[in-house]
Amino acid sequence: MIREAVQSDLDAILELYLFLHEDRVPEKDEHLRETWMQIIQDPNHHLIVNVVDDKIVSSCVCVIIPNLTRNVRPYVFIENVVTHEDYRGKGYAGECLEYARQIAEKENCYKMMLLTGSKKQETLRFYEKNGYNSSDKTAFIQWLGMDK
Repeated sequence: MIREAVQSDLDAILELYLFLHEDRVPEKDEHLRETWMQIIQDPNHHLIVNVVDDKIVSSCVCVIIPNLTRNVRPYVFIENVVTHEDYRGKGYAGECLEYARQIAEKENCYKMMLLTGSKKQETLRFYEKNGYNSSDKTAFIQWLGMDK
C-alpha cells in the first residue's frame, strides 16, 4: 500500500534509511523531533512510503518547489529513494515514484528531478525505466559542513 508518512512512521523510516546511506539511526533528540514534524506538516513535502505486511519497505521524498518560470509552474525534486534489501526488485520503489508523479501532476508541476549517487547500472536503468533521463540536465553538488 502506497501512502504518505504519518507521525508514527518515524522509527520505521529511520530504520529503512540504513539501506540508503546511513550507518546508524540518529539520536532521538528535540532537533530530530522538530525536523520530523516540519517534514510531515509541510504541504509541499511528501514523504511517500510503501507498506507490505504492516512494514515500510520502500520510500521516497517528493518536494514541490514553487517557481516563477515556466508559466509560474512548480517543479518536483525527488530524493532518498530507498528499498529494504529484502524487498528489492519487486517494484516497490517504482510504485513510490509513480505516486510522486501523481502528486506532481495534481500540483501542475512541469518537471520532476532526482539525483543519485549510485553508479550501478541496475540503479540507473531503474530510474530510466521509471521515466527519468540523465541527458537533459547536468547536476553539480557542493557539500556543506560534512565530509562526503
